[in-house]
Amino acid sequence: MPLTFLTADRDLDDQAAESVPLPHAGADHWRRPYRPGPGRVGAAAVFLLLASFVLLSAVIIVAAGALPAAAVCAGVAVVIIALALRFLRVGMWVSAHGLRQVELLRTTTLPWSEVAAVRTVQRPVRWLGLPRTVQGQALVVERQGGAALRTLVTDHNGDFLTRPEAFERAADVLEAWAAEYRR
Repeated sequence: MPLTFLTADRDLDDQAAESVPLPHAGADHWRRPYRPGPGRVGAAAVFLLLASFVLLSAVIIVAAGALPAAAVCAGVAVVIIALALRFLRVGMWVSAHGLRQVELLRTTTLPWSEVAAVRTVQRPVRWLGLPRTVQGQALVVERQGGAALRTLVTDHNGDFLTRPEAFERAADVLEAWAAEYRR
């Protein structure tokens, strides 16, 4: 019985799995055409771990008899869980209906008729969303009126920081969706 999860062969299998496009049910469902990066998943896991400690403290406070304080702790835990799950959803989503840009606190949806161009440009980009900028590539979505959406997909964001080939694949897929459905 092969136990690939316990051997070094797993790395080779994971690299082969990354080159396979993501399965999807149909063009009408919203989907992110790339996998979330390990940094984004790790940060969400840390926030969920923090939420579990806050929930544990709420249980201890309930046992001590202070129900209002326990309710506050439980509310804080629910907010942390909601932010962690929303953080996992940040990125570009596509469907036959249009392009959806999901940010931490807001979502912008453009029908394909309002999208003028989707292209990759070389320019200074924010490193992991922080104020520090580095030279990199960004996927730019321009509207019909000429204004561009806020850039979320770069080769230095939480999804693609250590995976430049994944950024290239994601940019190609997003550009292909735009070329197919913009007509």
